[in-house]
Amino acid sequence: MVELLSGNYAIAEAVRLCDVDFIAAYPITPQTPIYEKISEMVSDGKIRGQMMRAESEHSAMAACISASLTGVRVFTASSSQGIAFMHEMLHFASGNRVPIVMGCVNRVVSSPWAFGSDQTDTLSQRDTGWLQLYCENGQEALDTVIMAYRVAETVFLPVMVIIDGFYTSHFIEPVDIPEKENVDRYLPPKNLPNRFDHRNPAFLQNVVDAFYYSEFKKRQFEDTLRAKDVIVEADRIFGDTFGRSYGIVEAVHLDDAEIGIVTSGAITSCARLSVRNLREKGIKAGLLKIKLFRPFPYEEVVRYLSHLKKVVVIDRNVSVGKGGIFCDELKASMCNLENRPQIYGFIGGLCGEDLPPELIEKITLYVLREEKPPEMPIWIHGTNF
Repeated sequence: MVELLSGNYAIAEAVRLCDVDFIAAYPITPQTPIYEKISEMVSDGKIRGQMMRAESEHSAMAACISASLTGVRVFTASSSQGIAFMHEMLHFASGNRVPIVMGCVNRVVSSPWAFGSDQTDTLSQRDTGWLQLYCENGQEALDTVIMAYRVAETVFLPVMVIIDGFYTSHFIEPVDIPEKENVDRYLPPKNLPNRFDHRNPAFLQNVVDAFYYSEFKKRQFEDTLRAKDVIVEADRIFGDTFGRSYGIVEAVHLDDAEIGIVTSGAITSCARLSVRNLREKGIKAGLLKIKLFRPFPYEEVVRYLSHLKKVVVIDRNVSVGKGGIFCDELKASMCNLENRPQIYGFIGGLCGEDLPPELIEKITLYVLREEKPPEMPIWIHGTNF
């Protein structure tokens, strides 16, 4: 069934389809419509799970961790300062290996106060041990939440499903809502361990020495790497079941390309048009959309980009004092290759500043004329490019 939905409402529909048992959240722009729609669904009986109205994002994540430890399916959502406020609990969630799914709606982190889209809120949590999946549109967001529960409940790691604030979150688009019985068949049966079962008691958060701490972290690290294969398989089965799949990266016209554009999230839709227009002008441009950020798809990046002469990375985020975060990951992916492309990093679209296809074309043509990339990123802002 196809309906006109915003990205936020698409995520709420996915929560309904997944029979989530417990939702705890705190409203924050631009995530609030997810919270409101789920609350309405609970009130109307469309979602049978319990909804807790927490007094803060920190408390919401603490409640989600506790609920997940009892063996129920859990969801939350947040943005910006709310994700930052959760930071301590995000480590507890991944360390406790709880399969929570969180809808994250990218918004700038203050100060100064602002409300536009910026991926820094989620990317600044990249070392908390959560899997991160970045979505281009509302359809992908709905589908990815469903896939995220299959992945999380297989590897016992929490997952962020991430969309751009005020673009994907509020744009209304046709979204194909899967049939409930098909989602039920796709998801694993609810058979999560109850860590508070008095018949099978277990230690939770016991204090360990340096040896066992390292053992825990090594296991978590290795399982996170293995999660990539689980995500690939979940996406493949989703495609077989519903006729849509996304991959952990998506390559567009890269086989014969001389220059590649790398994006994530909503910017990708504009970049698709840029590649089409450049091809019509005789310029062999291609596109790599990165969906999976943690674990980072190093092998796929090398496979699709290593043969190119030049690569343009457009980051809607910034690691202050270093550069664009996706660009740095790409450079790290290819630093040991004997022959590697020149990588040009651009920071733009911060706070939702527009990055239309024409501007992306202009950036690509500029890079084609340049001989060597600068050490620091190039800022795209206003009319300065």
